[in-house]
Amino acid sequence: MSMTSALQKQVKKRELFAWALYDFANSGYTTVVLTTVFSAYFVGVVAAHHPAATLILTATLSASYLLLMCTLPQMGAWADRTGNKKSLLLFSTIACVLATVLLAKAEAGTVWWAVLFLLLSNYAYGVGEAMIAAFLPEIAKREALGRVSGWGWGFGYFGGMLTLGLSLWLVMSSERQGLGASSYVPWVMGLTAGVFALAATPALIFLRQRKPVVETKQLRLSFWQRLPSLYKECRSSYPDLGWLLICGACYHAGIAVIITLSSVYATQAMGFSMSQTMMLIFTVNIAAAVGALTFGHVQDRIGHKRALAITLCGWLVMVIVAVVTTSVSGFWWAAALAGLCIGSSQSAGRAMVGLLAPAGRLAEMYSLWAFSVQLAAVVGPLAYGLVSWFSGGNHRLALSATALFFIAGLVVLRQIQFERGERAAQ
Repeated sequence: MSMTSALQKQVKKRELFAWALYDFANSGYTTVVLTTVFSAYFVGVVAAHHPAATLILTATLSASYLLLMCTLPQMGAWADRTGNKKSLLLFSTIACVLATVLLAKAEAGTVWWAVLFLLLSNYAYGVGEAMIAAFLPEIAKREALGRVSGWGWGFGYFGGMLTLGLSLWLVMSSERQGLGASSYVPWVMGLTAGVFALAATPALIFLRQRKPVVETKQLRLSFWQRLPSLYKECRSSYPDLGWLLICGACYHAGIAVIITLSSVYATQAMGFSMSQTMMLIFTVNIAAAVGALTFGHVQDRIGHKRALAITLCGWLVMVIVAVVTTSVSGFWWAAALAGLCIGSSQSAGRAMVGLLAPAGRLAEMYSLWAFSVQLAAVVGPLAYGLVSWFSGGNHRLALSATALFFIAGLVVLRQIQFERGERAAQ
């Protein structure tokens, strides 16, 4: 299937490129701030005097995910009713960029400053991620959701590599001059924010604001009324979407650990320097791009359920290799496998929601998917932080516990019947 034939009617290649470019833009934030530089900087410098530094980091991110869980369903329903997904995308992008710039002011001892703007930037990133995902079924045909989602994720990882590569150049230049992390991290934060703002601009210009198809009667419900109502609706009308939300919550808890704490594990358990860790994550992004670009085609061909099962088995192998190995080369192999799995599993999830979500309620259902992912992002890293804390800093034990999340995802996946779910959505 060609690029043009994969698109919905009246969708131009320019809009597809702009949509994918937003993945390119925000991947730099997750790669540099959450996965590589700032997470390790927070534990090693900003909160170094705290014995529970890792727990503070994971608790901060968990708090931002809880805020997302409490607000995204309401925002998604409002966006569906008013056709204002693009407005939410604009405001969340501006907020994330500004908060990332303010992270540059974090230094040793400024724990609360770092906590505040890490929480705000990650919250804004989560809103933007939900809104950009909700455009996918409006852009791609149902039979091409996997590959178009993969194009976006794959392109996004190149954005992460660009931001990380420029950041790596800054770090290595500073280290050659004998400068420490306190000198180069502020520049890295400014660079990350700048790339995000520049690359996100085409999406904010060219994505179309389409009129809402239906009005959801749940707009007037409060958050505490909306969740039970949506849950009951999924159980009765869209049971396979409901099972997918549970499955996604399970395996994304493990993914959240890898994304958030891989640099902490590399520095604390493997003894990597900052530049070594950044090179490691650069390799992960290359593998993730390959996984996202190729796996979307595989997913559309062999079926969503089988494809996701293969990915979750790959995650289990990765955890085993990472926990068992004590050599640098072995850990690099584990990192490459993690990259392939990240690219394929994240792309697969976004496509599957588009397949099972009813038309006209895309922002609401993608916000519900984001709710599951954010719940996972609370449970996964927090569980890692607690295991690490109670075990006296045993990061290998904490990582091995992560395998339970992927096993749970495989168990729940058995309940999903995608053909039945697609008929219900249509």
